[in-house]
Amino acid sequence: MENLIIVGAGPAGISAALYAARGNLNPLLINSGIGALEKAEKIENYYGLEKPLSGQELFERGLEQAKALGVRVLDAQVLGMGGFDTFEVHTTEGTFEAISVILATGGKRKAPSIPGIREFEGRGVSYCAVCDAFFYRGKEVAVLGNGDFALHEAEELAPVVSGVTIYTDGEEPDFSREHSIAVNTMKIQAIEGEGHVEGLRLHSDMTAMEEGKNVPSFMPAAGVFVALGTAGSTEMARQMGAELTEKGNIKVDASMSSTIPGLFAAGDCTGGLLQVAKAVHEGAQAGISAGQYIRRKKGR
Repeated sequence: MENLIIVGAGPAGISAALYAARGNLNPLLINSGIGALEKAEKIENYYGLEKPLSGQELFERGLEQAKALGVRVLDAQVLGMGGFDTFEVHTTEGTFEAISVILATGGKRKAPSIPGIREFEGRGVSYCAVCDAFFYRGKEVAVLGNGDFALHEAEELAPVVSGVTIYTDGEEPDFSREHSIAVNTMKIQAIEGEGHVEGLRLHSDMTAMEEGKNVPSFMPAAGVFVALGTAGSTEMARQMGAELTEKGNIKVDASMSSTIPGLFAAGDCTGGLLQVAKAVHEGAQAGISAGQYIRRKKGR
């Protein structure tokens, strides 16, 4: 079992890893890509930079710095979290158990621009299969996404619901393994219902219509689970039952601890100033706090 798993290799995650490594925690850092730094063409308002750096350059330097200090880096996509007393982090490279976890994968993603998504949030639109599967037991549900995160959520739902279908909204499926979940690739026109989600309205498939096939434009579903792209910090915090703020960020205290003991968060996922300086500070604090928690847990 790992002492500490850090999810995210941006400024917050790397900063946490550096402090955790110097604290002799031997952390495992999970790198699922560059994230928001990719959009930064030039960074020149950060301490110690004689010349501006691109986000890509800063990201690569951070990874190399962590590796030079002996931090183990796993290149993998995180699919979700679970566990009791200790944490289980499910990835495309397997499941890893840890005493403590730091979430540092950036801010929450915007919901897709499909009519009905925002209107039905909390009334049939969900962002956490583990949290809400119970409410849809014996019912037909939909998962919105086209990758391994969506597949993972669908497989969490399958034992509870009567049926689950992954809707890719016109995107090509991009799953890394074989599965038995139904997939629909048609574009979604809207999510509809009277007071609660009742189904998805799909755009007509002209090719199928020309071939004389019967293509239903409305697909019944009692719930729609949004699982686009990869699992972010907010999604994982939800899966563990951590409290979020009114703006949907992970709620943390001064030690960067969430409302779940042993689960910490740092960087854009906690809201506030979306700057490298803030992410680095929070990552450092999270790394220190996680070390204190682990030592208490071990009775040292």
